[in-house]
Amino acid sequence: MTDNGGLEKLAGAWKGSNRLWEAPNAPPSACDATAVVSLVAQGKFTCIQYTWCYDGKPQDGMLLIGRNEKTAEAKIIWVDSWHMDRKMMTCAGKTEDGGEVVVRGAYAAPPGPDWGWKIGLKKAADDAFQIMMHNISPEGKEELAVEMKFKR
Repeated sequence: MTDNGGLEKLAGAWKGSNRLWEAPNAPPSACDATAVVSLVAQGKFTCIQYTWCYDGKPQDGMLLIGRNEKTAEAKIIWVDSWHMDRKMMTCAGKTEDGGEVVVRGAYAAPPGPDWGWKIGLKKAADDAFQIMMHNISPEGKEELAVEMKFKR
């Protein structure tokens, strides 16, 4: 078995909540969420498939997480039915002290410059984890965009 920085301990089914901020000062929309965490490619990658809703319509997405055991570098491929449409975002970063994975990617925002995106995945306890996503303006200002919290 490959060391995934403790992510392999998340394998299984989860229930939780999703909050989405469409604007920095607006209240978030909230809904129930589910996740299934599995190990793929002989345990070398962790896959998180999740569901949530927007405006009463079901949505879903996936994070495919790879981690270099020696350098703690991490990469995530992210897809989401609402956020990404038919595109994939590749994010790169590292595993922080305590096992939190923090990666960054970018997306086009025509006619202006690209915006950044940060994904943080943190194991809160043996029976809980969270995914936080931040929008990053071209000037570097981070705003919380998505908060998913899961429990067994």
